[in-house]
This record gives sequence, structure tokens and C-alpha cells, in this order.
Amino acid sequence: QVQLVESGGGLVQPGGSLRLSCAAPGYTYFSYNMAWFRQTPGKEREGVAGIDSDGETRYVASVEGRFTISRDSTKMYLQMDSLKPEDSAMYYCAAVEPMTWTLRGIDFAGSWRRKEEYSYWGQGTQVTV
Repeated sequence: QVQLVESGGGLVQPGGSLRLSCAAPGYTYFSYNMAWFRQTPGKEREGVAGIDSDGETRYVASVEGRFTISRDSTKMYLQMDSLKPEDSAMYYCAAVEPMTWTLRGIDFAGSWRRKEEYSYWGQGTQVTV
């Protein structure tokens, strides 16, 4: 079982920035396909940005040009700039083994936003703008 731990959320003024991190404690090299999702009360959890094990990235249109997803060997990050009130939400990181998608014929570009395709989730970190 993979544990994911988010950090970096908080309260920020509109136009401000935050950097979220997602760690997988105990891993010295974490090469899963990963994504950031967000959710507000009463709404579906939506994919915000995704990054696969090779570093390919995807963004939802509403954050394109403002958010940047990245990763290193042990963590995933979400740099959020020019934040808007509508970005306020609980942000979750998600991960899945690349082979899981390969064996199922799942393409990252077409599937990264589908929450049901991820095996592991963090507890979330609150962002309030």
C-alpha cells in the first residue's frame, strides 16, 4: 500500500502563489503516474494537472498557464500562481503504477483526469484564496 502525503496548502490572497507537495514516505525513487485533483463541497473531484512517469504533463484548461506540475525522484509538486477565488478547494494527490495502465491499454493523455483510474490517494490539503 502506497501512502501519499500532501503539504503546502493555506490561505492566500487573490493573485498570490502557493506550492503544494506530495510525498511518498519510504520511497527513494517514486516513478508512478501522478496527478493533482481538487474538490469543493457538493462537487465532483476534478483533475487539475497530471504528470506521468516520463514527465509528460497535462493541465485542465482553467489552470493552464497559471499552475505548473513537476516531480523529482521522491515528490510531486504543484506550483500555483495567479490564484483566483475559484481555485479554493481541497487538493489531493493521486498515483498509479504505470504498468497498471499499460496492461489495461490506458493512455495517459486521455485518462489522466479520470479519478477512478488512480490507485492511491492522499488525505488532501486545503487551499483557500
